Amino acid sequence: MKQKKIGIITESFRRPVRESLRLAKELGADGVQMYAVKGDVSPETDGAARKDLAAFIHALGLEISALCGDLGGHGFAIAADNTAKVERSKRIVDLAVDLGTNVVTTHIGVVPKDKNAERYRILRDACGTLAHYAASKGVTFAIETGPETADVLGAFLGDIGSKGIGVNLDPANLVMVTGDDPVKAVRTLSKYIVHTHAKDGVKLAPCDAEQVYDAFAKGGIEGFDFGKLFNEVPLGEGGVQWDAYLKALDDIGYTGYLTIEREVGADPSKDIAKAVQFLRDKIRK
Repeated sequence: MKQKKIGIITESFRRPVRESLRLAKELGADGVQMYAVKGDVSPETDGAARKDLAAFIHALGLEISALCGDLGGHGFAIAADNTAKVERSKRIVDLAVDLGTNVVTTHIGVVPKDKNAERYRILRDACGTLAHYAASKGVTFAIETGPETADVLGAFLGDIGSKGIGVNLDPANLVMVTGDDPVKAVRTLSKYIVHTHAKDGVKLAPCDAEQVYDAFAKGGIEGFDFGKLFNEVPLGEGGVQWDAYLKALDDIGYTGYLTIEREVGADPSKDIAKAVQFLRDKIRK
């Protein structure tokens, strides 16, 4: 089977974009995922800037595994916000095409279990519109796992029923918040997975995903001590069963990116270097 590729989210380095790109190359990554909402990588950049960035990445011998188009807040869960958010997300899809990638990932908000819930309809309508547009451009709009179980997300994607919608599978989010099994999630969401994050974490206490993601959306953690609920940890030190998880990806024929994301830690470059080696060792088996 074709070997999976290793990617790095450039923002994990917490350094300027081009410095992060050079670091990713030095650490042996095959590609990078880049946030595409502000600064040098955003839908507001002009054609010349896009060509220059694409040429710089190509000269390093890297690919763009995906763009992250996360616009923050409650995702697409608030109807009054969605006209502007959907239009800006379409421009991020256009940027992806110009930069040579066919995946845009984001958090959309928490999908309710109840298909009759108003928020379910709001999310479905916004994501359906974006899926249709993405498909017309040869791009997949990939929802990141975490706020809901794989079963709920899979049913939601089935309702949309578009080749322009998919999944960015983050196993650590499932472990830390919903307590869902990433191995099972791979099988449940198999036909939708177009990109994955390589991240690990531990769940320390039961938590309400609705409350957790609402706190994140509001930009504050009042009333929460997340360190008592869950923690992100280096690859191999958390609750993701990597051998079983990677085998599940093999079993469904996934040969795409394992993109390292490190959102905490005092020395992200060191942690990312260890993560690259960890994944190289695993996928060589």
